[in-house]
Amino acid sequence: MAFQVALNFEDGITRFIECRPGETIADASYKARINIPLDCRDGACGTCKSLCESGRYDGGDYIDEALTEDEAALGYCLPCQMTPHSDLVLRIPSTSAAAKTAVASHSATLADIQRHSPTTVGFTLDVDDREALDFLPGQYVNITVPGTDQTRSYSFSSGPNQHQASFLVRLTEGGAMSGYLAERAQVGDRLEFTGPMGSFYLRDLTRPALLLAGGTGLAPLLSMLERLAQAPVEQPVHLLYGVTTDQDLVHLDTLEDYTKVIKGFTFDHCVADPSSSARNKGFVTALMDSGTLHDGDVDVYLCGPPAMVDAVRGHIASLGVTPASFHYEKFTPVAVREAVEAA
Repeated sequence: MAFQVALNFEDGITRFIECRPGETIADASYKARINIPLDCRDGACGTCKSLCESGRYDGGDYIDEALTEDEAALGYCLPCQMTPHSDLVLRIPSTSAAAKTAVASHSATLADIQRHSPTTVGFTLDVDDREALDFLPGQYVNITVPGTDQTRSYSFSSGPNQHQASFLVRLTEGGAMSGYLAERAQVGDRLEFTGPMGSFYLRDLTRPALLLAGGTGLAPLLSMLERLAQAPVEQPVHLLYGVTTDQDLVHLDTLEDYTKVIKGFTFDHCVADPSSSARNKGFVTALMDSGTLHDGDVDVYLCGPPAMVDAVRGHIASLGVTPASFHYEKFTPVAVREAVEAA
């Protein structure tokens, strides 16, 4: 039996390797022709020091100068010494180029198009090499718009274990992907994409989690919920979903279904338009207080347009609460992404 190890590089590119029990991460990486930082191989220099964000492992033997007890307690590890006891996610202190690896490319067939609302389209791909496509829930890919040389970035709305890959797109006037999906897309079309990418992804839940979505920023959170639905969750998870108008609301039935399969999962939504028929009118910040944030004992995952992300960050600061971890991703209509983690 081999364990899956996700290597997340500083430039946001993620590569996956298989590592056998008793095999070090460094050996498995080099076997896969991924040259992670390495020097001594003896746990003496600390060159390969990385952060394990998910999973269990044996840290191996090393000296304190290479990795202190305090660093180990925070999850830092030495890939030249560590061996996995489960699947792992490692943050590697190097770019993918320095590790002599590159983002993976994939081809796919358009399997389904759904107009969820006047403003939102969902589409599903059958990926040619689906078994080779691994990603962490919350990550995105760069998709080439058919008939153009332009690419757009979209987060998976599907989970890593689902056979097909799904995405959500907000239709924007003059948008390359919007125009394709609204006017030309046909089931059976061929698409190309690269990825996965991004440091916005679900970590192990060791405390309550608060998920916040603005518009189609719901997509990566749906991917996270699908992952949580596959395994028991001991921590409460609450999702707040905000949109501009009623017609922007999508997947409320999907969220309701998740309340039935994910223990401790709840959600609420709001609409900024004062004429909305929604129970909550306004912005997600109105639904947040120190209790929602568990007085700081919470992991926050936030994805939405820049104005929403900045407003949420400012609101949390105004409450005088510092979340245990804060992961957020901004996106714009042309899908320029900025993923940030604040611990």
